[in-house]
Amino acid sequence: MDEGSGINLIKNSSRIVFLTGAGVSTASGIPDYRSMTGVYQGIEEPEYLLSHTCLMREPEKFYTFVKQLYHQTARPNIIHKKMKELESAHDVRIISQNIDGLHDQGESQHVVNFHGSLYDCYCMTCQKNVASEDYLISDIHENCGGRIRPNVVLYEEGLSSEAIETSIEWVEAADLIVIVGTSFKVYPFSGLIDYRNPNSQVLVINNEAITLHHPHEFIQESAETFFSQL
Repeated sequence: MDEGSGINLIKNSSRIVFLTGAGVSTASGIPDYRSMTGVYQGIEEPEYLLSHTCLMREPEKFYTFVKQLYHQTARPNIIHKKMKELESAHDVRIISQNIDGLHDQGESQHVVNFHGSLYDCYCMTCQKNVASEDYLISDIHENCGGRIRPNVVLYEEGLSSEAIETSIEWVEAADLIVIVGTSFKVYPFSGLIDYRNPNSQVLVINNEAITLHHPHEFIQESAETFFSQL
């Protein structure tokens, strides 16, 4: 499908669900995870450093790595802004794999952060919420001495049942599902497409083709380029 047809497809749809990945945030200066491989010169893999095991066994190593994921100066880019603008004429829902909180910062009304958010932190001992700014200073909670962590889904941890249920509900109700900036390989996020209404349409906007066993249209270009034309 060409860019113009993709734009018309979005404009002519009523209930749009965007399924977004790292390619939506790279234009804000946030690297995708693949580019982080080798941060520790191959000694450790990001999958371990972002695991529940690492958090519990080597919390200092976990903390050192996770702090690198914060990009406090990053701001919503043209993609986030256009998705927000579409709310004026469409029912827009966003389900994101990203943990950077940029959709929320862009003030989109309906967002599920499927894997949580780095900016939602809490103490593992007393369960109280802690400002992310405080977490970046120390991962020890000054009130009780407990350890602070971001409320993101680590490897080996389960997803929020609320996030799953809400996402399925949104996908079922959509007349257009737009998959943006993701290789769509991470399950169960990629499995959400199985709940689509058979009459809904699927549009993929990505630098590379994805494996998708559903009828879909594909626009091969960066999300930034596409949304700048929307």
